[in-house]
Amino acid sequence: MGGEGVSEWGAFRLDFDEIVHLPFFSAKHLFSLRVNSVRTGTDICWRNAYSGRLPGLLVVTQRGLQRGYIVSEAVAAASQPDPVIQQMQQRYVDLLSRQGIRWTSERSFLKQLGTGGQGSVMLAERLGAASFRIPVALKFFSPSGFESQQHYESEMRRMAEVASIVARIQMDHLVTVHSFQLDSGIYVLEMEWIDGFDLLHILRRDSLEIVQDAVTERRWASINERVITTGEVDCRLKPGMAVAILRECLEGIAALHRGGVIHCDLKPSNIMVKRTGQVKIIDIGSAFWIGRPPEGQPCTLEYAAPEILSGQRATPQSDLASLGYMLIEMLSGSRPFSGLSLDQLLQAKLNILDRLPAFLPLEEFQYSEALIRLLRGLLHPDPAQRFSTAEQAELSEDGAAGFLRELVKSDLANEYGMELRRWIEELEVNLSRRVFTSGEVVPNGTTRIIPVRP
Repeated sequence: MGGEGVSEWGAFRLDFDEIVHLPFFSAKHLFSLRVNSVRTGTDICWRNAYSGRLPGLLVVTQRGLQRGYIVSEAVAAASQPDPVIQQMQQRYVDLLSRQGIRWTSERSFLKQLGTGGQGSVMLAERLGAASFRIPVALKFFSPSGFESQQHYESEMRRMAEVASIVARIQMDHLVTVHSFQLDSGIYVLEMEWIDGFDLLHILRRDSLEIVQDAVTERRWASINERVITTGEVDCRLKPGMAVAILRECLEGIAALHRGGVIHCDLKPSNIMVKRTGQVKIIDIGSAFWIGRPPEGQPCTLEYAAPEILSGQRATPQSDLASLGYMLIEMLSGSRPFSGLSLDQLLQAKLNILDRLPAFLPLEEFQYSEALIRLLRGLLHPDPAQRFSTAEQAELSEDGAAGFLRELVKSDLANEYGMELRRWIEELEVNLSRRVFTSGEVVPNGTTRIIPVRP
């Protein structure tokens, strides 16, 4: 027994032999049900379909259901669909049947975020339908420095390949790539805009000084003990905080290396710390896929591994060395290679192991042995003596995770993510009035092309 014309709207169907029998209804009222999972108080609302009738709404109380009868019934009145909606529905169907879709959207410039040897980065708003807008970062690749248009086009095709790989990686500690476009013959890389500060700004001495004026003495002591304090020249991060930031960088670089991409330009200005406390690696303009290396090697000399300075091709271990030089800067508050010539840089990096203890503050002596093991694995002059992978640098006993575990065992660890997030909030409030957070571009070394030896 049962009805015909079951509604298609519900979550599931009761079989005919499971239909509630309504003894005082005539046979024509027997029906099939589909539960619509809509509850109002103790009532359960079901969509139903009667044999030969329009879909209606049955309101059945739980008690009424147990007793097998309906408390109230309302059958929907017949209505004609809106003709405009019918036309829109047809356009919707047509749209889905196409092979693709194309639209254009405007990017309105807001301000310049940075400039360097490869071009300029602008903060822009991407506009969409219904007043949609989202901030994005646009990197414009300058043709200056290229021998010809053909050379520029060739390098941009290589860049497009790298951008496509990075866009597919989708890793929390890597910048998200949206698109790679051509406008007036100039190539533009569109990326997410990251709300936060780069590591270069965080390490500036005046960043710490103006926060001191805005917090309590107790909070100031906590900042200096747990997060950041005065270094040799700029600020230095406490060892646990510095290694926690390094660990997130290693996670991002590991994902990049698994995709066959080498970053080649890791430096403080290319490490962003979001307001959430999360670390992100940005600026893939010097990166390359190992299957199609560039003719010359773009890099920032101060943070480039010695093999790159010697004219060799960059490897994943070259990125580890760059992170090692950054770790020295985070721990000491100084830039040990600033102002050196190319030859002086090479010699300093080849002899760096003997100088490692001098880079570590005396106040952090208890951490020195573990930090030196970590630094040796990152920046050993011989790439073969460094950590074999970014994963090993992150997870091994001599790596970042091993160091942080030692802090936990010694009861010296803290909630680094929470502390960093709070520090960024304090930094944002107090730097918002300063010129350099609203337009000044602070250089962190210029990207140069190092010829690669055959």
